[in-house]
Amino acid sequence: MAQTTRFNFISLAGLILVIGGIIGISMGGYLYLKADAGLDSLEAVYGTQGRYMTYDDEGNFTDRGTAEAGARILSLLEDDYQFALNYANLDPEDTLVNTPDELMVQFAIITYHTLHGTQTVVLDEAVEYQGVTYEAGAHEVAVDGKYYSDFDRRHPLEGPARTMAWSPLALSLNAQLIGGVNSDLQAGMAHFLAWSVFAGFGFMFVVAGAFAIVGGIQLNRRQEVEEEAIERMAAAIPTTPLVAPSGAAE
Repeated sequence: MAQTTRFNFISLAGLILVIGGIIGISMGGYLYLKADAGLDSLEAVYGTQGRYMTYDDEGNFTDRGTAEAGARILSLLEDDYQFALNYANLDPEDTLVNTPDELMVQFAIITYHTLHGTQTVVLDEAVEYQGVTYEAGAHEVAVDGKYYSDFDRRHPLEGPARTMAWSPLALSLNAQLIGGVNSDLQAGMAHFLAWSVFAGFGFMFVVAGAFAIVGGIQLNRRQEVEEEAIERMAAAIPTTPLVAPSGAAE
């Protein structure tokens, strides 16, 4: 009886695996549909915005008409920011910006031109700062590769130049691009997890559970066959009491 109960537990464990697998597959299907809808929505946003990459006749990415400028922007992205750029997504035949790599290139374009731009600061009157006098009038201030926090905000020229270079427009555009990159990557990851983890492991659980159920049933059946054989053997044993031979010593 203990053996039979144990075998029933094997089938029960298999049934639990099957149920868990079905739940996993269902969750994977739901996640896949939601991720797919998210990617479709992102694609619609990209198409509506209508931002396109530019390439030369040889397929090199260009900025403001030159491949050299494009190479400097890609260098900023790959060397300074250590972004693993997938060049397969920089396709001259499909110039619509609709991949994380192309979004990051747009981020690098804005950042590069901000870092290497020049801002005109106009002083209404002469200002002295740290022993240096800055005369009234227009002053051309090179950003010179400085990020927002690199400027001296109290400096009569650097302070205004910082706000002009790293304007709310530049910062918000970059923030929007980074948000798009994250949304795209997260939707893609959800897409992958849906079929590889949830659906994949769910299918494995269903198969493993089915084998466990069948194995438990077979073990039960084998036990029943063995018990029936034992019963038949027991039934074949003579039940007539043995008679003592005549003349045997008392």
